[in-house]
Amino acid sequence: MALQHDIASIRKNYSRQALTEESVSNDPLDQFKVWLNEAILSEVLEPTALVLSTVSADCRPSARVVLLKEVSSDGFVFFTNYDSRKGQQLAENPYASITFFWAELERQVRIEGTIGKVAADVSDVYFHSRPRGSQIGAWASPQSREINSRVELEQAEARFEKDFANLDVVPRPQHWGGYVLKPERIEFWQGRPNRLHDRIVFEQADTQWTRKRLAP
Repeated sequence: MALQHDIASIRKNYSRQALTEESVSNDPLDQFKVWLNEAILSEVLEPTALVLSTVSADCRPSARVVLLKEVSSDGFVFFTNYDSRKGQQLAENPYASITFFWAELERQVRIEGTIGKVAADVSDVYFHSRPRGSQIGAWASPQSREINSRVELEQAEARFEKDFANLDVVPRPQHWGGYVLKPERIEFWQGRPNRLHDRIVFEQADTQWTRKRLAP
C-alpha cells in the first residue's frame, strides 16, 4: 500500500521559544524539572512519556515508550517487568538513554547514563499506589513473551483476581519493579527557525556538570 502523502515534504518551522545560556539553569536536573512542569501546565499529550533505548549483549538496540514516575538527585525512575525484553537487556548492558519529546513546546530532552534497579521498598510503595487492576495485570502478563491469544491473557487475569480476592493488599511480584537512570549526559533541544535549533548539553565529570552549546 502506497502512502497517501509525500512525507519528504512534511516540515514545520519551529519558532515558539529560544534556549540561551543565560536562561538555562546551571543544574540540568533543575532545568529538566522546569521544562517538565511547563509541559504539564501546557497540557501536552502524555508529558511524562519517554522513549527508553537499551542495547543487548550482542549490541542490538531497541526502544519503547514508558512513563517517568520520579525525578530526583538520584536520577529518572520508571517501573516495568524485570523479565521483559528491556529488563533482560538492562541486565546484560546496564546503560541506557531516554528521550522526551514535547511537540507542542517544540522541545526534546535526551538523557544518557547508567541504570539499575531501585530499592525493593521503593518498588513496593509505587506498586501499591497503582489501581488494583494494574496490580493484577503485573501478575497476569508475562511481558514480552509469546502468548497464544488474548484469551490466554484474560484467563490469567481472572485466575489472579480469584487468587487475590481475599487479600486487601496484592503482593508485588518479584519480577516487577523500578529502575533508576543516573544521568551522565543531558541535552536540552529547543526548536528554532530554519533548523538552526538551540542545543545545550550538560556532561558530568567528577560529580560536576559542564555545559556547552552544540550546533544543530
